[in-house]
Amino acid sequence: MGFLDRMSTYIPLLAGASNPLLGLLVKLAVIVVGAQILIYAVNLSLAKVIKKTTMKLGRDARRIDNVVAILRSVIKYTAYFVAGLMILDALGIDTKALLAGAGIAGLAVGFGAQSLVKDVVTGLFLLLEDQFAVGDHVQMAGVEGIVEGVGIRVTQVRDFSGALHTIPNGSISTTTNWSRGNMRAMVEVSIAYEEDVNKAIAVLKEMCEAMTKDLPSIREGPDVLGVSRLGESDMGILLLAKVAPGEQWAVERELRKRAKEALEAAGIEVPYPRRVIMYGPKPKDKDSQIAEHLIKVKERGEDAGAEKHV
Repeated sequence: MGFLDRMSTYIPLLAGASNPLLGLLVKLAVIVVGAQILIYAVNLSLAKVIKKTTMKLGRDARRIDNVVAILRSVIKYTAYFVAGLMILDALGIDTKALLAGAGIAGLAVGFGAQSLVKDVVTGLFLLLEDQFAVGDHVQMAGVEGIVEGVGIRVTQVRDFSGALHTIPNGSISTTTNWSRGNMRAMVEVSIAYEEDVNKAIAVLKEMCEAMTKDLPSIREGPDVLGVSRLGESDMGILLLAKVAPGEQWAVERELRKRAKEALEAAGIEVPYPRRVIMYGPKPKDKDSQIAEHLIKVKERGEDAGAEKHV
């Protein structure tokens, strides 16, 4: 015996068996109120579960709010759909035929909107897995930039030229996130071969120690790793630090600036490309060379004739 059949035994007692219209209205009211109570109870239970999960895993509150909103919408529309079927059944409409027709229509829509379904499903998993959040520096679908919006169907990323890219979630296969954990700041400083490499390393270490105290964004280092390269006219000394997400470029710029100042203050030359130009006699053209050759031949001939005459 179904829910409506069980309720029909009590509704006549409330509405009166002699008034079927009033009984039908009461039955419809019970369905609507029951759907609302079900939605409220499920949302209340969902909020408690999400709150415990957030406190346990430490997830981003914005991301959790997005997931909760999606789940609440799914629950609400599912409850409304079931309540609508119950109302149609109470009105004497054959819901089986409607469900069969809706199944065929849903199949046709599913074939025509495969990309839309893929975008929505992928977006739901992106939200649940917390792969990135608004404000993160990421690379996805061939676009690198800052995430400005995360939705159930699309994700918006603004690149460093200022262009805003709207990416369907279904096209996101690999995501690279530079905003989780420490980032690496790496700089190579060059010195001339004529300089004392041990003195240069000592100067750079002293500079790095002072820089650690001045910049709170540095979480580890900077460390002088030693000679990393032997070039044609210079040696490379590698500096490495771990910094807060998004601060690696600023720290690298400051490292280069302070390294140059420290080396110059210590009298250590920072090499730069040089070009040596050597000047010689002006090259002679082909006609001049031929004329000189003929004169030399003539002079040799005259000298030989004079010797013979003598």
